[in-house]
Amino acid sequence: MSNPLLGDAFAHHVWATLRLIDACIPLSSDQLGTAVPGTFGSIIDTIRHLVGADCAYLYALTGGRVAVIDDGRMGLPELSVAMEGNAAAWASLLTQDLDPDFVVVRHRDDGSEGHAPMGIRLAQALHHGTDHRSQVCTALTTIGVEPPAIDVWDFADKDGRLVEVPPSL
Repeated sequence: MSNPLLGDAFAHHVWATLRLIDACIPLSSDQLGTAVPGTFGSIIDTIRHLVGADCAYLYALTGGRVAVIDDGRMGLPELSVAMEGNAAAWASLLTQDLDPDFVVVRHRDDGSEGHAPMGIRLAQALHHGTDHRSQVCTALTTIGVEPPAIDVWDFADKDGRLVEVPPSL
């Protein structure tokens, strides 16, 4: 079977998040507590939020077949395991014949609901991950830690799927 249209986008999303988690594992508690004005919060809280929300998106998009997690106190190793599980869940979801206009209803604990088309929810999952990974990278630079290379070109290059051809002379 060929790669679904959004397969690379979500594979990158998971790969980049896992690389970022791996880069943060050696950090001290004080470093993980670093917050930068204008971002979500501390490094650890942002990663918890990123992975927890990713699970929540999958929960809504799969009709509850993917469990939400209690990310509030999870450490980086547990968050990594959760994100690794999301890789297979995203891949499985994307192989389905998805209707981008199908309205997915998210039921919240307080009784409220959010209604949005499948295409919007998929776009939000990707945007959300990119936004918060960027915030963590910003926080890493403020403490003198070089963020990992996690952009899409790095993802393509790791598997030899990016070919750069120099100009001919």
